[in-house]
Amino acid sequence: MEYNDISEFSRTWGLVYLVAMFLAGIVYAFWPRNKAKFDQAAQIPLEDD
Repeated sequence: MEYNDISEFSRTWGLVYLVAMFLAGIVYAFWPRNKAKFDQAAQIPLEDD
């Protein structure tokens, strides 16, 4: 394998990997079961200790 082959592979599949990870993060953030956890975390800065 030469540098150009590795570079082409990483550009193609790296983009696919990053898009997949981005979509996984979006799905996790908007999954209904996580709403209570995120709402609770959003209130932490407003609490008086």
